[in-house]
Amino acid sequence: MGESTMDVRELRNCFGRFATGVTVVTCAHEQGKHGLTANSFTSVSLDPPLVLVSVDRRTKALPYLKNNHFTVNILRESQQDTAMHFAGRPQDPAPFEWDDTRIKESLAYMECEPWAEYDGGDHVLFVGKVVRFTYEDGDPLAFYSGKFTKVAPQQ
Repeated sequence: MGESTMDVRELRNCFGRFATGVTVVTCAHEQGKHGLTANSFTSVSLDPPLVLVSVDRRTKALPYLKNNHFTVNILRESQQDTAMHFAGRPQDPAPFEWDDTRIKESLAYMECEPWAEYDGGDHVLFVGKVVRFTYEDGDPLAFYSGKFTKVAPQQ
């Protein structure tokens, strides 16, 4: 099947069968704090400690991430409104509080310095070196088949 005949919507539905966690990637810039919701996040390496975030080229926060430190905030189940806020549906008042570039109450944080940036087609792939992290126990916010969902623990 050639690229021109591939049904992009169906491909997206196929990708959606992979359940993911939900993150908000945040950064500080001279024009303020910015963020975006991303479920395209993965660990890359432990030595050195690297993570990768895939960002849509149309995302408003994209220019602020270039050559900038960023924080990956892994959201907990109760933070669906925060995910929507940073996914282009801002709410007033904001459903979260800042702690520097962290989103308070998140399940985990990874503060990163820029490591590399790659062309990813309609996305830009940002690799960051983790310089600080912290995490807590709790239930993560999950995303599956285009919807938020819960992670069911093994019995």
